[in-house]
Amino acid sequence: MTTRAIFLFLLAATTSLWATSPAPASEEISAVLHQQQDAWNRKDLEGFMGGYWNSSELTFYSGGNIAHGWQAALDRYRKHYQGEGKEMGRLEFSDLQVEMLAPGVAFVRGAFRLTMSDGKTPHGLFTLVFRKFPEGWKVIHDHSSAGE
Repeated sequence: MTTRAIFLFLLAATTSLWATSPAPASEEISAVLHQQQDAWNRKDLEGFMGGYWNSSELTFYSGGNIAHGWQAALDRYRKHYQGEGKEMGRLEFSDLQVEMLAPGVAFVRGAFRLTMSDGKTPHGLFTLVFRKFPEGWKVIHDHSSAGE
């Protein structure tokens, strides 16, 4: 095999590999967050919670409180956003930064803003730890803080 033939073979193999390789983890994680945002805006809390690890080991820090477990996080969201006289508003995530810590583990920073029907816009920052499971990327820890 000539040098030119070897080069063309390697070029074709590499191009083929790039074309078929899965999306980078940061894109997959961003997609999970966009799916959560879309579910929230459809008023689908269970769909929103699909981005979280459905485990009693999930941790959620917010407002000086700690919730342990997927069900506790769902109950908290229901109480604060679907309880009597409450509304979910329209959610927007921004300033997303995904940093890979190790294979299958990522740290995410971002901002959230809710737009409520009365014009108020609760907002804040969050940090998330994502872990890759066989069913995809899931939030295993959420620390959200409201802005002033």
